[in-house]
Amino acid sequence: MMSWWSGAFGLVLLLFKVVAKHSQTFAATLHRHYLQAADRRASQPQPEPELTETPAMPPAQSVDYTQAPPKLVLDEFITKALTSTPTELHPFFEAFRNLYTRKRVPRYIICVDYGYSPQSCRLWHQLTLKLYEFFDHPRSQPFRVDVFHYFVRDFESKLNQQRLVEMATKVSKEIDNPQTQLSFLTSLLSRIDTEKSKEAHVLLLANIAHAKLLYGDLVGTKTDMDAAWKILDQLDGVDNAVNAAYYRVAADYYKAKAEYAPYYKHSLLYLACVDVASDLTRDECLLRAHDLSVSAFLGDTIYNFGELLMHPILDALDNTQYDWIKKLLFTFNEGNIGKFEALAPLFPQEPILEQNYPFLRQKICLMALIESVFKRNANDRTLTFQSIAEETRLPLDEVEHLIMKALSLKLIRGSMDQVDQKAHITWVQPRVLSRGQIGELATRLGAWMEKLGDVEKRIAPEVSVSA
Repeated sequence: MMSWWSGAFGLVLLLFKVVAKHSQTFAATLHRHYLQAADRRASQPQPEPELTETPAMPPAQSVDYTQAPPKLVLDEFITKALTSTPTELHPFFEAFRNLYTRKRVPRYIICVDYGYSPQSCRLWHQLTLKLYEFFDHPRSQPFRVDVFHYFVRDFESKLNQQRLVEMATKVSKEIDNPQTQLSFLTSLLSRIDTEKSKEAHVLLLANIAHAKLLYGDLVGTKTDMDAAWKILDQLDGVDNAVNAAYYRVAADYYKAKAEYAPYYKHSLLYLACVDVASDLTRDECLLRAHDLSVSAFLGDTIYNFGELLMHPILDALDNTQYDWIKKLLFTFNEGNIGKFEALAPLFPQEPILEQNYPFLRQKICLMALIESVFKRNANDRTLTFQSIAEETRLPLDEVEHLIMKALSLKLIRGSMDQVDQKAHITWVQPRVLSRGQIGELATRLGAWMEKLGDVEKRIAPEVSVSA
């Protein structure tokens, strides 16, 4: 009886092995046939476009982007695209067909007997890279919106959401109608999962805010900025591209509002998130350096130009019509009224500086006061009103107001004796020093070291006797 059951069990086991072997062979054969068919389709010559054919898709401006496009039929889409686009773009559409189709092969078929990992069987990343190449191609400009709407939307949920937003933002710039462009972006915003893709959500909000800013909707811009910041402020390790998008629109918003100090702050934060050499064009660098300089001059709370003076963005001003503005920045940082007055005749070239000359004059006087205190030793920081008047080239009766202004702005700390007309300064706001100022500081440190040596020599005998 046992031998009969053993024989039957062996027969069943043999049958399972045969079925498994044939299943693997069938799957591998199906996979090879599939790849051969895909290669044959890719190698077949495509018909050249005819000038009389109608466009493959309706014009971008007539599409309602709040509505989902028709279900993608890949072969129809590719065929229409090949008959309505320049020959230079055809390899992209063939690659789209190949990558999109290969990702649809059942995972167990691809992986059987080939040693592929399940992750390598998905080609979303490769498809994303190819789409980036397509959208960057100069001849793709008239077709970007259609490719995104009718092709990318079919599988957008499978892509990296931040990369999807970056592509959509680039594509949206091809839409001329403001309302249509905003509909395109806000429609995508409604499809982004905020909880799962917070950075992508912030990036898209910032780009929508920037689009509204370009069309003059300051209220809408501020609303989207605040919503983006509410999420961004709670995130750690945020991608630089996301931070850059937010700080860029914030800086441009404050520029439009002529709020110089907030613009200065957010613009520097934006520059900290980008590579000036590769991410900005020469004209963009020049404009950013110019605007930052003007905001540094006119910001009523900005008296420390150190971060700007150290930034390579200022090199964009060299050998341009704004070269003198860079010199003026260093003049303010040094508190040099003589150089300020020498550059004043150039102010008409920058009308906004000419209009604010009284404010700039007061600002350079405050900087001169700070420099005057800085030059003195720690035991010699009681200044007479007369000496301050000479340093700042102000009338004697305006010195008191200047000191009070410096104290209120927290540029200095100390006390003022109105009767004796003296000011005792105990602290000066830290700032970046020029080479000349560093040289002066080194000289003073050397003198301090000599005095310390003299004290050591004087007390050494007394220490020896007591020991």
